[in-house]
Amino acid sequence: MSGDVAPPVERVDRQLLRVAFILVLGTFMASLDATIVSVGVDALTDEFGASVAEIQWVTTAYLLAVVAAVPASGWLAGRFGGRRTWLAAVGVFLVGSVLCALAWSVTSLIVFRVIQGLGGGLLPATGQALLARVAGPGRTGRVISVVAVVPLLSPVFGPLAGGSILSVATWQWLFLINLPIGVVAALLARRHVPAVPPSTRRTAFDLRGALLLSPGLAVLVYGLTEVAHGRTLPAVAGVSLGLAMLAGFTVHGLRTRGTPLVDPRLFARPPFGAAALALLVLGASVFGTMFLLPLYFQTGRGLSAWEAGLLLAPQGLGAAAGSVLVNRTIDKVAPRTLVVTGIVLILAGTVPFTQLGHDIPDLVIATALAVRGLGMAMVGAPVMNIVYSRIEPEQLPRASGALNLLNTVGGSVGTAALAVVLESRLSARGQDVSWAFADTFWWVLGFCLLAAAGATRLPRTQGRKP
Repeated sequence: MSGDVAPPVERVDRQLLRVAFILVLGTFMASLDATIVSVGVDALTDEFGASVAEIQWVTTAYLLAVVAAVPASGWLAGRFGGRRTWLAAVGVFLVGSVLCALAWSVTSLIVFRVIQGLGGGLLPATGQALLARVAGPGRTGRVISVVAVVPLLSPVFGPLAGGSILSVATWQWLFLINLPIGVVAALLARRHVPAVPPSTRRTAFDLRGALLLSPGLAVLVYGLTEVAHGRTLPAVAGVSLGLAMLAGFTVHGLRTRGTPLVDPRLFARPPFGAAALALLVLGASVFGTMFLLPLYFQTGRGLSAWEAGLLLAPQGLGAAAGSVLVNRTIDKVAPRTLVVTGIVLILAGTVPFTQLGHDIPDLVIATALAVRGLGMAMVGAPVMNIVYSRIEPEQLPRASGALNLLNTVGGSVGTAALAVVLESRLSARGQDVSWAFADTFWWVLGFCLLAAAGATRLPRTQGRKP
């Protein structure tokens, strides 16, 4: 750790931008695939003669696999090297994509989505850690500001891309579209991305921690999903078992003499603890909203998937604009100022959705989404820059894995929790669907306020490692 002295600004050269572009392709594939299938529910239902509840597991299985894979990303990158791990993750993801396109039943498709999700869960964390290592502390902030916007764009453009594909091709292309992107990314990475060596401190894989943390998270998310579906017994069993396994992992992580998969002590160290809280709660707000809005547009307003995607597009435009703004200011403005400002913008952009019962105009919705997108881009990159620029290079893979885990878990748990709230409000409101969604968005505001509380504990200044 160092004092609060800003480092000299280092130039982001063409080579570093090339590396960032290549690595962001992996994050783009993984993030897009989490949402692109959502518009294919009808097509898959017809293809396999399955119920909607069965087809929803195509998305849920991918999500659970991502949650299970992220914790191992730090150890894998430290053991085998960042580039090698990233390339292996691309390979697993592409194999899973091909298998999904060849699926002959709902069960086979769900199994293949798990394989795809295991690769997809590794891509963002290993890519960010590798990029931060290549960039160095003086350039990490500006490069991460570009990379971090991709997961914000994917939930917006995923349904739009899925609708576009299904309008001209069969459902298999929802998965085959990954092949050209992944192959190009892998070939470019082998040529242009530096081979960062593995960690010199070899540590044994935390098998006990892996058996507690990854399955515990997956079981917890499964339990919350069952709550949303109103199935009491599996919901109680899933949530209880998941929390018990996570508690067991925490105890194990504090007591083990080895290196835990994710060190619980890390969250007690400033500024990591505050950054973790901000990302966890913000993930719940951002991804929870991207679950609620497409559903509202299609059920409450009767829009098609394509029309819903178009109405969501302003959030992506706002996020792109925010990325440019952060890129130009991240080394000049205090991290806390950027993050708090971003959260305030997200709050302001969320308020109109608490009034959906008044049938607010599309222009108001589009403007609110653009403001939300701008704010979202001002949070993720500064928070990650704070952590990446203050830890030793060899610790980057584990820190990146922990941050991505929190963001993923926040999004997963937040989405499941909001689904439960929405189900409750729909029951209470009866036919008044718009007001049920409006009620649920008050919870989104609450998530934002919790994130703001965490952000106030972030550093005022640009302290970095020497």
